[in-house]
Amino acid sequence: MSLTPEDLAQLEECLGGDGVAVIPTDTVYGLACNPESDVALRRIYELKQRPPLKPAAVMFFTLVSALDMLRETGARTCVALEALLPGPVTLLLPNPGRRFPLACDPAASSSALLGLRVPAFPDSLASLTALRIPVAQSSANLSGDPDPRRLQDVPAQLREGADLTLDGGELPGAASTVIDLSDYERDGNWRIVREGPLSQAAVAAALT
Repeated sequence: MSLTPEDLAQLEECLGGDGVAVIPTDTVYGLACNPESDVALRRIYELKQRPPLKPAAVMFFTLVSALDMLRETGARTCVALEALLPGPVTLLLPNPGRRFPLACDPAASSSALLGLRVPAFPDSLASLTALRIPVAQSSANLSGDPDPRRLQDVPAQLREGADLTLDGGELPGAASTVIDLSDYERDGNWRIVREGPLSQAAVAAALT
């Protein structure tokens, strides 16, 4: 199911302010908002019934946009980003500049990491790569419940509480693999925090 230019225009407007959108990704449906909007982030946490101090991921719609902002992570880590992204992964990165503190560091911790997503959108959703703004993103479920692969699997209270809902058809349904790269720049070490679509063997092959 393809998105229209009108869908994209509405999404950009929604995500540029204090709005919350239900959007398709390359894995599951997610809630997305402006990562600099305290109002929007609080709305997502309230909708999901999620602890307010739990960080959210920051999603870029293209790898170029992510690399332009995250060069500070170091040359070795940037090579890893290019090897793993776009893809069904969330990468935990050092955040020395404390970028996106409302999303990544709600507890105001000096050791907070940045959770980075750059989806590998299927052809039907490739138009989303036209968006150049980053968004805070979390799966469109109630905290602890299964991740939604279809729009109708998103709880009604989330769909009704969002300002915009986009239907991207049926998605793979497995949440992203979470990979900790916080020490990668220093010593090349990494670990999988949450298993998902990209296996440990595939991650190892990409980082070799």
